[in-house]
Amino acid sequence: MKKKIFLLLIIVSSVFISCFEDLDDNIQISSELDIKNFIYRGLNYFYLYKGDSPELADDAFANQGELEVFLNSFASPENLFDYLQSSQDRFSLLVDDYIELENALSGITLTHGMEFGLVFYPDGSSNVFGYARYILPNSDAASKNVERGMIFNTIDGQQINESNFRDLLSPDSYTIGLVTIDGENITPTGESIELVKQQFTENPVFISETLTIQGQKIGYIMYNAFTRDFDPQLNAAFGQFKADGVTELILDLRYNGGGSVETAIDLSSMITGQFNGQLFVSEQWNTDRQAEYASDKLFNNEISTGEAINSLNLNRVYVLTSVRSASASELVINGLNPYINVMQVGGTTTGKFQASFLLYDAPAPNFSRSQANPGHTYAMLPLVFKTANSVGFTDFVDGLDPDIEYLEDYSNLGILGDVNEPLLATALNDIFGLPQPQPFTSNQFEEASERKAILPGYQLMIAEE
Repeated sequence: MKKKIFLLLIIVSSVFISCFEDLDDNIQISSELDIKNFIYRGLNYFYLYKGDSPELADDAFANQGELEVFLNSFASPENLFDYLQSSQDRFSLLVDDYIELENALSGITLTHGMEFGLVFYPDGSSNVFGYARYILPNSDAASKNVERGMIFNTIDGQQINESNFRDLLSPDSYTIGLVTIDGENITPTGESIELVKQQFTENPVFISETLTIQGQKIGYIMYNAFTRDFDPQLNAAFGQFKADGVTELILDLRYNGGGSVETAIDLSSMITGQFNGQLFVSEQWNTDRQAEYASDKLFNNEISTGEAINSLNLNRVYVLTSVRSASASELVINGLNPYINVMQVGGTTTGKFQASFLLYDAPAPNFSRSQANPGHTYAMLPLVFKTANSVGFTDFVDGLDPDIEYLEDYSNLGILGDVNEPLLATALNDIFGLPQPQPFTSNQFEEASERKAILPGYQLMIAEE
């Protein structure tokens, strides 16, 4: 029987933290060489693109002494990790604080509640402006009446640009300066809003509603992260769709950077239901691990809690996407494509088809949290396998192209969940065979980044059991 990988993403309790601090005086702080040895061991064992790095070959070094000479040639653990990464790899991650990462993977982050994107000025400069995508309920931004569509170009009075945005957005509080956009003209309004971050747990089921149009029941769900802790809430939303008699579904993943593989399978099984037990995707590991670890992922009929999945048994789904739709979002589209009609509306996705799981500095093969070296808090999320759908399609490095292209107009974003919101309206028009408006596909604006890009675990696809 093939071995299974268990990834337990544990939010550390206050009791554990206090015990950790009490024992701190007795813990031997790890050297940089210890951390580098961990990085090398983990990548040598599990890295999907191990074959691209000659130094990761099992016979690359005659003995541990030779290996350590190589490891010590790098100025930091980060330098070593970067060197060993394949040119094919845009997504593997090394962090120096796995507690922060664990929290982020559970939907817990430090945020003021305004989710935003960053866009380059149309004048060809490195300047960028931000636009509010959605506002988290009960957050600081919500209390200050920040709204979707608000546009800002300064932080604490300083113009945001490609080089400084990470530093400007890092403090726990800052003031944004508002502007308007009229075509290519960006004009300050003179207004500003101070935003203060707090620890916040985001329910990724942001909107879930049943629309009744021309007597037809159409489900609309805006789902912003594949966070496994919220699988029951996702399943409950589909339970309501089922009770409402939904016959069409619009799945909004335009801001969804991914997350749990298992949740992606569950969501796909909620949309369908008629393919239980059939192949959803297969796994392709490095040549050393393929025979032992690779397994088929199947459509299923229950979520991780054991609760029965609420399935709609649909033969068509509309998926709203953008360049920020990644990993598990793309897994849903690619995995469903051979089975039902997946109508993709919006923009081309990121192009991430590889999965990771969390490696701690612990003995192989488990690299487990329970056996982690207490002398440091480094951890890795390297790419460990890539996914292929039931007809073998994978390697979509340039993303998945939409059937109907419609990019967001930053000066006319609309209200999320409203039938007149441009992307939702485009999907609805296709459902009812109505003429489509002239799509907004302007190439004068290029997205630079987004708030979640500065968080650990950004756009990762996480493999569990």
